[in-house]
Amino acid sequence: MRTSSPAQARLTAGLVATLVFVSAIAPLATDMYVPAFPRVAGDLSSTATQVQLTLTTFFVGMALGQLIGGPVSDQRGRRIPLLAALLAMTAASVVCALAPSIAVLTAARFVQGFAGGWAMVTGRAIVVDLASGVRLVRVMNVVAAVGGIALVVGPLLGGIILQLSHWRVSFWVVAAFGLAMTLAVLIAVPESLPRERRHAGGLTSFLTAGRAVLANREYVGYLVVSGAAMGALFAYVATSAFVLQSMNGLSPIAYSVDFAANAAGMTAAALIAARLAGRVATRKLILTGQLAVLAAGLAMLVGALWFGTPLFLAIACFLVLMTAQGLIIPNTGALASAAVADRPGTGSAVLGFVHWVAAGTIAPIAGLGGEHTAVPMAVLMTIGAVVSLTGLLVVSRR
Repeated sequence: MRTSSPAQARLTAGLVATLVFVSAIAPLATDMYVPAFPRVAGDLSSTATQVQLTLTTFFVGMALGQLIGGPVSDQRGRRIPLLAALLAMTAASVVCALAPSIAVLTAARFVQGFAGGWAMVTGRAIVVDLASGVRLVRVMNVVAAVGGIALVVGPLLGGIILQLSHWRVSFWVVAAFGLAMTLAVLIAVPESLPRERRHAGGLTSFLTAGRAVLANREYVGYLVVSGAAMGALFAYVATSAFVLQSMNGLSPIAYSVDFAANAAGMTAAALIAARLAGRVATRKLILTGQLAVLAAGLAMLVGALWFGTPLFLAIACFLVLMTAQGLIIPNTGALASAAVADRPGTGSAVLGFVHWVAAGTIAPIAGLGGEHTAVPMAVLMTIGAVVSLTGLLVVSRR
């Protein structure tokens, strides 16, 4: 653990819990809303592709927010930028709840994603400020695992809201969570980056830092691993509502239960990975997850091409895909951060940027086939697994 100032907190359970809460922004803002895709399309007189575009703009905002927020936090410190981002995310959630058209909703989702990405990258940088080595790997896995509760609660809560109320209520709930996160940060998160460890600001400094982290081959390899895994994951997120509801007849609440079960699998895998940190090589855990994703993608492709994507196959493949992410993404993030420990904000920003560019690019492509085919999604899952394996076995190899 690194400390440089009396004001700097230890990485206590309370501080980790608060950072977990902040890391829940993306799953809450996405998963509570995904079960409502078919209804949003009807209510706002839009197509499935237009609704999926609101997911894309959110991901693009997340990417840009992390790319900008990381270097700013390296320059200005962590606490004030984090609070500002949470307040902006809350305001954007209110606009989403009131959006009169798909265009307004799309724009508000971009702002919501931008502010959420800024908050998430700052939270990760705080972890890197205060932990290193095996402890960093363990904490990253714990944050991902406990944060996975949001992946379980989000779709269930979204499904319940759809059963009892209107899809707009989900955005009011996200706004309330944003205020709660702001209060938690005010109480539990002190400044973790003392002035003597901050970097000079400006575009030149950011470009210099970006070139420095991208010159690290090991770091770049983990970017490929994580970005490709995220692409495979969000091919599922963007399309699964249509595969399971439109193609197989599940109700919104049944879909939400399945989504939550898959998220629970990811949480369990991340918790297991945290327990194994220091005992099993982190790269071996990542490889295990990648092979599982590849198997799920190939099985899904066969089912989509020749068997009409039967329900039991889709459910099984989605469970394997999501569970495997608990082995891949947090472990890869920890190794990437360790590879550029002298620039944690910038390293975390570039990693987050790649994550959400991949998600934003893949989401609309997965939906190109419309509501009644899973072939594009299955192809993207398989390609993502292959590219991720290449990043681990070829690019990041020391």
